[in-house]
Amino acid sequence: MDFFQPEYFREIDKESIKCLLCERSCVLKNGQKGFCGANKNIDNELVNLVYGHPVALNIDHIEKKPLYRFLKGSETYSLGTLGCNFKCLWCQNYSISQKTFNDKIPSEIILPDEVVSGAIQSGCMSVSYTYNEPAVFYPYAKDIGMIARENGLKNIFVTNGYQTEAVVQNMISWVDAANVDLKCFDSVRHKKFTGGDLEIVLRNLRSFAGSPIHLEITTLIIPDFNDSDKELSDIANFISDELGKHIPWHVSAFHPDYKMTDRTSTPKETVFKAVEIGLSKGLKYVYPGNIRL
Repeated sequence: MDFFQPEYFREIDKESIKCLLCERSCVLKNGQKGFCGANKNIDNELVNLVYGHPVALNIDHIEKKPLYRFLKGSETYSLGTLGCNFKCLWCQNYSISQKTFNDKIPSEIILPDEVVSGAIQSGCMSVSYTYNEPAVFYPYAKDIGMIARENGLKNIFVTNGYQTEAVVQNMISWVDAANVDLKCFDSVRHKKFTGGDLEIVLRNLRSFAGSPIHLEITTLIIPDFNDSDKELSDIANFISDELGKHIPWHVSAFHPDYKMTDRTSTPKETVFKAVEIGLSKGLKYVYPGNIRL
């Protein structure tokens, strides 16, 4: 397959451009930032403000992504920047994902080859683009990823699945594994609580499942939001029937955070109920998370 370099933006007129990194497709006048706060129109060019500026850089166990069926037991070099194209009210990384880059360029820049060198020196087998939504720093992530691949490292995308179709197709050329958040299965609630269109996430999940990229899915189970038997069954049926019974599903417990502090933490019984539902729908791998046994 011949992998093209996707357009990152398109000129609308002499004063505005359209960002093509994600399905928000922000139209930006000169000097304007996108919804994510990580990309800006500067002289009718899309500038990735966070390029070279990770705000989180850690060595994690790969199971923390979570990936349980890919490079098991290994460590992954994880990085994230500021910005996100969703506005999830329960975001557990809101301190970076919901912050906007302020245009003041830090003195220290970490270039793609330096990230890869750090991963190699740390003994990691992979680089993970995580913590915030990596679609908003896709130019930086891909530049890192291509160098990582040349050096025998794998690339992991931890994402909300809101990329454009062109970006998803381009990811196949360098991304080895992805964990995608499937936040709920109701389009109205998905739009209200995240700001994103559920159908786009489902479309991209189908694309990932049909590609060489190893796919795992995570659903954070939130009381009185997505914890009904019907909704959990709908998610499990979608994965089983449309993506594949071999696709791992991680069902994790919620704890109150950010702008959703009006609900209790998810009881472990609810998490185990989700596991049972997933297995009853034919899924081979269903994993509970964020609970104390």
